[in-house]
Amino acid sequence: MIVLDTHAWIWWTAGAPELPVEVRTRIDAEDEVFVSPICCWEVAMLVEKGRIDLGRQPLSWVRLAFSKPATRLAALTPEIAVIAGQLGGGFHGDPADRLIVATARQLRAPLVTSDERIRRSGLVETVW
Repeated sequence: MIVLDTHAWIWWTAGAPELPVEVRTRIDAEDEVFVSPICCWEVAMLVEKGRIDLGRQPLSWVRLAFSKPATRLAALTPEIAVIAGQLGGGFHGDPADRLIVATARQLRAPLVTSDERIRRSGLVETVW
């Protein structure tokens, strides 16, 4: 079991070269690849702001992304919401990052991310 940060999810789904081969291999080897619902929102926002072009509408892309074998939508539970709010003042305030980290903590699964702020926080095991 593994959890993907938004950029990792986009790059893994697209087969993009930005995702290192060893990371892609690790993800592909997992039986369950979890994505937080907030990642769907982030994808839509990135498209809306013109920061990424998925070649299709965000909802269509999200549906296609979840059709990949092993890809699972993680629940956004009250526990995850509370954990996200209690990560401590040393962790930055980005709600999406907080929810993604909290999801990985609740699932006790490593998080695939290149985000240095998350990796340095030590709040969750990271891959990459």
